Amino acid sequence: MEGDGKYYEIKGLAKLKGEVKISGSKNASLPVIAASLLTDSEVVLHNVPALNDVFLMKQVLEELGAKVALENGNMVVNTADVSKFETRFELMNKMRASIYVMGPMLARFGHVRVAMPGGCAIGSRPVDYHLTGLEKMGAKLTMDHGYIEAKCNKLVGDRIYLDFPSVGATANLMMAGVLAEGTTIIENAAEEPHIQDLAWFLKSIGGRLSGAGTKTITIHGVTKLHGASHQMIPDQIEAGTFMVAGAITHGNVTVENVQIKDLRPVIVKLIEAGAQVKESRNEVRVIAKKKLKPIRITTLPHPGFPTDMQPQMMALLATADGVSMIKETVWENRYMHVAEMIRMGADLKVQGTTCVIEGVDSLKGSKVVAPDLRAGAALVLAGLSADGDTTVYDIIHVERGYENFVEKLNALGADMKIAESAS
Repeated sequence: MEGDGKYYEIKGLAKLKGEVKISGSKNASLPVIAASLLTDSEVVLHNVPALNDVFLMKQVLEELGAKVALENGNMVVNTADVSKFETRFELMNKMRASIYVMGPMLARFGHVRVAMPGGCAIGSRPVDYHLTGLEKMGAKLTMDHGYIEAKCNKLVGDRIYLDFPSVGATANLMMAGVLAEGTTIIENAAEEPHIQDLAWFLKSIGGRLSGAGTKTITIHGVTKLHGASHQMIPDQIEAGTFMVAGAITHGNVTVENVQIKDLRPVIVKLIEAGAQVKESRNEVRVIAKKKLKPIRITTLPHPGFPTDMQPQMMALLATADGVSMIKETVWENRYMHVAEMIRMGADLKVQGTTCVIEGVDSLKGSKVVAPDLRAGAALVLAGLSADGDTTVYDIIHVERGYENFVEKLNALGADMKIAESAS
């Protein structure tokens, strides 16, 4: 039961109230940091969250020869001296997003060697879409001993259809396309907010592209890119998590520094479940004074309901007044939190890709293990609302995606702390 290292100790029956400011987006920061490899001029990034994944991406660039400084949310990247083309297995194995260096390294240098990536074990997450697209643009690929090596004289634009709107593949091909010869068209592209943010960054450094946020992205290659300053968008999943935190604790929480359009699917489902949601220009207030109603959710690529909010909503619906259903269509292994929530008294039954949730009167504090990033956040929310104390182990997953999570929750009235196992 007791995983390695640090764990959360959470007092139950919290009622969260107040305001919380949302940090910069993790999912937007990682590809933008990688995209800094496209130019030999200095890039300045603002509102970068201080998260383990960001620190890992910083280390990936530094090992390639880049100079990277991060302080108070501001990151300065200079890749003029990049001279290595290989990323270590130890780094790639910790974070899938390290695959993002493939597109920019190939586009600028014509050579890259990366270890097969790791990260949360929530599904197979094949990198085939990345590789097929890069091959179509002229890259020659070889795979051996857990590494992928790609070489080219010059990437050449092409029309690429993605069988699935993969965020990672869309981002990698966008980055590859900006320095490719000719025009690249990505069809069935991912439409997520962080894809749009990457496009804004690529334009700021001189890239020519259009259509980000739609199914078709068109990129006209240029010969050279320059430096720029860029502000990261707010983290929509952190915002959604705090919105659910307000609802699950029958509290009154205002989530500040958000892009409301990116939160629309979560807002709609919270209202459907009976919470009050009040919107203003860049903040959302969630109030839930009474027991919530059961609802149905199907996860889908953006602009559908985000798979990254599915575990948190499951925790919320575990005590709703009736039977809810969640259908997971994005990742085939994203129900690993179910066993842990059952340990807390939730009545959950998984049937294929569907989870049937029979609401109970209350969850019970327990010892649980975070199997991945968003599942860990969901177990924290469950613990805040539960009757009794909850311990969440393996919180290294949670810290990958939430900046100052404990401090922000405690400022809203939670009673939570980080402890460490004696070794």
